[in-house]
Amino acid sequence: MKNITDYYRELDLASLWHPYTKRSALRDGFPVMTRGEGVFLFDSEGNRYVDAISSWWACNLGHSHPRLVGAIIAQAGKLQHSILGNLTHPCAAELAYRLVGLFPDRRRRTLFASDGASAVEAALRIAVQYRHNRGESGRSRFAAFEDAYHGDTIGAMAVGYLPAFHGAYRPLLFPVYKVKTPDCPECPAEADPETCGLQCFSSMERTVKEHAHELAAVIVEPLCQGAAGMRMYPAGYLRKLGELCRENDVLLIVDEIAMGFGRTGRMFAFEHAGVDPDIVCIGKSLSGGYLPISAAVVKEEIFETFNDEPEDHTFYHGHTFAGNPIAAAAAIECLNVYGEEKIVEKAARSGEVLAAHFEAFKGVPGVANVRCLGMIAAFDLTERDGVAGQERARCVCLSALKKGLLIRPLGATIYLMLPLITDEKVLAETVRALLEMVAG
Repeated sequence: MKNITDYYRELDLASLWHPYTKRSALRDGFPVMTRGEGVFLFDSEGNRYVDAISSWWACNLGHSHPRLVGAIIAQAGKLQHSILGNLTHPCAAELAYRLVGLFPDRRRRTLFASDGASAVEAALRIAVQYRHNRGESGRSRFAAFEDAYHGDTIGAMAVGYLPAFHGAYRPLLFPVYKVKTPDCPECPAEADPETCGLQCFSSMERTVKEHAHELAAVIVEPLCQGAAGMRMYPAGYLRKLGELCRENDVLLIVDEIAMGFGRTGRMFAFEHAGVDPDIVCIGKSLSGGYLPISAAVVKEEIFETFNDEPEDHTFYHGHTFAGNPIAAAAAIECLNVYGEEKIVEKAARSGEVLAAHFEAFKGVPGVANVRCLGMIAAFDLTERDGVAGQERARCVCLSALKKGLLIRPLGATIYLMLPLITDEKVLAETVRALLEMVAG
């Protein structure tokens, strides 16, 4: 008689295709997660793991939060699904209204989607059709950072092309103006952060000024490029970009899917720069990470061009489950929790504690570019004792899992993106365990 772990592993290996997973990585077994509670996941054998990556950067409020679970159960008994084409339902209307109220100028519209890439795809299409609606059909190009990541749909891959992930699909992608990535730890000018003149901005400035007549929009991840290896850059860069886009009548699309909802110590990362983006993509922790829901939040002046009189400029775009009532109910309760429990303020304080603990990694042999932003902490592993940084990162990941710590390195980059509710004791214990594995 097979135990439950062997049973589900057997089913898995016979039928499941794992996302972003090398098949060889499954040879030696893998946990079967059966429940979550707070910052922890538990497997079928009763082992407990610190979810140090918030289950792909989504579960900011941890697992099994009673208020979110209660909202899901309550809504599931009322209305499970209803389309938003020519109809509405209370949860979609309330959530849309609540979301636009989070922005500097609430004169916006919320277009719901199902996941982050879908929100990005919608944003790109909105930007191109907006130009078309205004009679500027020649402005259909985009500018984006080198090494950006915005999702795995075709448009998202084009503006967020990572060769290691997307090389096979290069022939399908439309051309994008790629701009040199700002990356403080790897600054070619070796500028001091305190006196930095943002020399790295010259590539963006040149691209936008030279190609403004072709550009529909610039799209960036604000302050930190996640999948590129938690590459961080200063708020001043984003502030200058906002001014540049405004001066050249180029839309600014900000991808807050990973960085939004308190992750950087502000509700949205763009708030650090004091900018007011034209389109903001949100997802992941919008529902606390419990159900798939995302959105593109768009300025009213853009929305106004999508009229059907005298010409039909309707936005013929949507997803079956966009604004699903149960997912929207979870998102509404998530916003309630954020407000009542002051989650963003707590995350800002926890981020300072995390940064203080991460100081211990500086000077450790084989560790470079220690960096923190809110509740994100990262460093790069370099070659040590003849072992390349990427291989060391893989070994640290495996060792961490055996010790009850769930992490997933990005190449040679090790990072923590703990749930925002993580208490200081667990935070300290997590960093200490990671330090022992890396320094040992």
